[in-house]
Amino acid sequence: MIILQTNHPTNIKITHHFANGAGGKKLNISDYKFNEKDVIASYGILRGTGEIFRQSKDFFYIDHGYLGASKRSFNKGATVIKDLEGYFRVVHNEYIGFELKKYDSKRLEKLNIELKKIRTSGEYIILSEPSIHINNFFNLNHWVEKTISKIKQHTDRKIFLHNKSSPIPLDILLEKAWAFVSFQSTAGFKAMTKGVPAHFTYNNLKNINSLDNIENGKIDTNLFTSLSYNQWTLREFDSGEAWEHITKFK
Repeated sequence: MIILQTNHPTNIKITHHFANGAGGKKLNISDYKFNEKDVIASYGILRGTGEIFRQSKDFFYIDHGYLGASKRSFNKGATVIKDLEGYFRVVHNEYIGFELKKYDSKRLEKLNIELKKIRTSGEYIILSEPSIHINNFFNLNHWVEKTISKIKQHTDRKIFLHNKSSPIPLDILLEKAWAFVSFQSTAGFKAMTKGVPAHFTYNNLKNINSLDNIENGKIDTNLFTSLSYNQWTLREFDSGEAWEHITKFK
């Protein structure tokens, strides 16, 4: 397996630990010559990695975890990562989809997350706008307009458009929200821990909740135990524990 590294320090650190545990060969992306037989792994879709993932038949995509991710802040759309002590997802031949399997609750208990009961009332629906990078990578032309139109076919509730640059923090909005809608935002999983059903338009996440059931969204608590086994810390990357599990269940 070839572990592609960009010149960004975050990418370098994360891929370094992943390569240690997976036994892959680290290579700067500028030195890589594409071969469709290669198994590729890297972090993120920027600085050339996304284009290579598109072409690859066998790849492992690394990004921030579904739950307990590293602390981040957003400044005018730019992501500022405060530390790398959180969890990172590793997805095989995908970007955010994961397998829903029955696992024990040991890893979920480590996260110490309070799972609130499902909301029984709410004033509005939060519509999470994709970042420009996600928009461009997945060709989400007019996604906001199309999604609003679809939502309005199933509900008369107000829609509150939110993105990484919004002045009102998501935690505050979730206090009175009925539902959370996004293409694939991991913030949707945070919403569910707060008791707010998340609805996705990304094909591999529609089985959680689609827009068609915006008025009757559900939260499957088994989802969280499964999520906890689809994400890992850098220490678990480095030790090989993550790679052992990934190769066992891929």
